[in-house]
Amino acid sequence: MLKSKYLIFFLSVCIFFECGFCLSARAEKLKLLILGDSLTAGYGLLPEEALPSQLQRKLKMMGYSVEVLNGGVSGDTSAGGRSRLNWALADKPDAVILALGANDGLRGLDSQDLRKNLDAIITVLRVNNIAVLLAGMRAPPNFGPLYTAEFNAVYPFLAQKHDILFFPFFLKGVAAVPELNQKDGIHPNKKGVRVILDHMVSYVTRLIESVRKNK
Repeated sequence: MLKSKYLIFFLSVCIFFECGFCLSARAEKLKLLILGDSLTAGYGLLPEEALPSQLQRKLKMMGYSVEVLNGGVSGDTSAGGRSRLNWALADKPDAVILALGANDGLRGLDSQDLRKNLDAIITVLRVNNIAVLLAGMRAPPNFGPLYTAEFNAVYPFLAQKHDILFFPFFLKGVAAVPELNQKDGIHPNKKGVRVILDHMVSYVTRLIESVRKNK
């Protein structure tokens, strides 16, 4: 009888610690890196107004335990993002929002180079089992319709090639809307960032759920 009591106690302790381990695993905070340029770095904004901070707060309100890492560098092109990728991944993120290319378009850089750079970045992320959400950009019209068409086609092509989540246009609802941008007409203000999040958050939650599913 005494042995049975000890056995029941032992099993109870094991179940307690096993359940505690399961709860801890479920509550483990995921790391989400936003690899981008000034649009994601928060140019002209306070740190708490920038996309990474606003996204982290929004996800927390939705019940997600996620640390959002700000990997935005003002002025960065797709080539710049590619060159600093290893450094950006030092914090070992579980997922990445790839939001590069706006400066390539503003400068009229070769769209084939944009494709090669983004392709290389996505390949590295996939090899390292890091989930990816590709945020599309659009070229300004001043370089002509041919350049615009070639540039804009890069993002859906890569999303399909790598079979990754794709948010078609990062600045949806914000581009060319004066009240949602800073005085330069290019960078979103804090209200503009909120609009970006409203459009993007469903894609981000799908990204997070895909990570959880594969953990």
